[in-house]
Amino acid sequence: MNFLIIALTLLLAYLLGSVATAVWIGKKFHGVDVREHGSGNAGATNVIRVLGWKTGVPVLLIDVLKGWLAAMLPIFLSLAGTGTALLTNLQILCGVTAIVGHVFPVFAGFRGGKGVATIFGVLLAVNPLITVSCFGVFLTVLLLTGYVSVSSMSAGIAFPVLLFLLFDSPSVFFRIFSIFIAVAMIITHRKNISRLLKGEESKIIRKGTKK
Repeated sequence: MNFLIIALTLLLAYLLGSVATAVWIGKKFHGVDVREHGSGNAGATNVIRVLGWKTGVPVLLIDVLKGWLAAMLPIFLSLAGTGTALLTNLQILCGVTAIVGHVFPVFAGFRGGKGVATIFGVLLAVNPLITVSCFGVFLTVLLLTGYVSVSSMSAGIAFPVLLFLLFDSPSVFFRIFSIFIAVAMIITHRKNISRLLKGEESKIIRKGTKK
């Protein structure tokens, strides 16, 4: 295995994750740094709150895409055999590196977002079926509660549960990663949990109001 190529691939994955979509689009088209408004988070949800759906949806899609591209790099570069645990492990490594890039982007002063959309893109590349299942959990909770934070945490927790109970993977690392994702979703949403307990969390879907 060529470790130099792997190191360069991981660097590329980090740079992909560091594409500061929310910050760049906010400044380019609205003259606004979303990190100074709303929740202060450089993610699609805060962009939607601050700048609206027309700006937030492209940010969301690009953040998903960069996670997917990063996790697909080992496949594009043929770093391991198809369907092997090694390939899955390399995809996860690239994915984690991209997520770190999103949270600590070199192109935006290391102040990024929570990485939910990028995580979704990574998981979509590694295991599309379980990812779609978790997205179903996300949508169901979102429609029931209106809270993106609750929906994200629910989907994150559902990921290892579904993986262990209903799906299979040749990679033990992937199983460990699924638990990491669930824990990370809770940790990165600490402020949201606090606002939820205080009744101060904003809903992205409000019944009886225009979207």
